[in-house]
Parts: sequence; structure tokens; C-alpha cells
Amino acid sequence: MRILPALAFALAASPAFAGDPVNITKDMGAVTVPTEGGPVEISRIQDSDNVITGDFAKTSRACPPFCVQPMSPAEGVTTIGELELLEALKDPEIKVIDSRVRPHFETGTIPGAVNMPYTEMADQLEVLGCEVDFEGYECLPENVPVIAMFCNGPWCGQSPAAIRRIIKAGYPADKILYYRQGMQGWRMLGLTVTGGE
Repeated sequence: MRILPALAFALAASPAFAGDPVNITKDMGAVTVPTEGGPVEISRIQDSDNVITGDFAKTSRACPPFCVQPMSPAEGVTTIGELELLEALKDPEIKVIDSRVRPHFETGTIPGAVNMPYTEMADQLEVLGCEVDFEGYECLPENVPVIAMFCNGPWCGQSPAAIRRIIKAGYPADKILYYRQGMQGWRMLGLTVTGGE
């Protein structure tokens, strides 16, 4: 008889039951974001038994080169989470950049993100509104967008390297958002991925 009240208490305290929706937040089931190919709905995978497989299921990578990255890669840069990134994806004034090398980008990315490989970004700042000058670029704050950058995960140095390079080239640090969790965090939460397999 004692087992039944304990079981009832455990079930009542359980945050979700089979068949309950897997929302992004309590009040948000999905977000629609503009992309070059048209609107895409971002939601979480509805299978509550879903698990990460493949490269993003790996928890331990040799360091170097895959060392845990600092919370902020440079002074003045704001680190954000998934909810802030979803807001950035909806905002046409913010450019979301997947700074991974093209082969990584082609395995799947966050809907609405554009690929600017970290190895090339500091040489392409005119794409972001900077003016070429004799010593590199002049990136006037009023002419450049806020950018949100990400790479593979908190162990990936591609976005941090790109951030430091573009700041050195003249991009204002206070116009940079860094989604540190990257694709591993995005996939861990079962959020929509476009492209790739």
C-alpha cells in the first residue's frame, strides 16, 4: 500500500508525460525565422526518446586542439544562449553566421545562418558593411550589423578565432554576439537543423 502513494507522488512531480509536447519554453512551441530559401519553423524534436548520435554525441576530444573555450572570446563580446539566438534569427537587422569551415557547415546548420568560414572572415568584412582602407577595414558602428556567431560547440575554437581576427581587423566588439554552445548545444536540445544529412 505504501508503494502506491510514492508512485503517485513521483508521477505528479514528473515534469512531462509521454505524449506531452516538447516545447522550446513553457509558452513557445516553435519559432519561424526568415531564411534565403523562405521561412523555416524551428522546433524541438518531438520524440522524447531521441538521443544525439554521431560526432555531436562525443563528449571528449583531445586538447589541443579541441579545448574548452572561454565564456567570452574577447572583451566587449556578448555570449548568448539558445533563446537569445532564436530572437536574433527573427531579427532582420542581425546577421547569424556559422563560422565553421564549409565541410562542417554542409553537415547541417541552424536555419537562417549564413556560412562565413573563420579562415576567411577577416578578409571579407566588406560583406558586413565595412569599408576597405589602406590598413585593412574601417567598420563604423552605424554601418555594420550586429552579428551572432557560432561553430561546433564549447570545445570549438573556430568562432573564437574568427571573433578575435575580425576585432583586430576593425569590427566593433560590441556588435558581436557569441553562441558558445554551437551545433552541439543546438542538437542536444533537439532543435531544427537545415541542410546536411
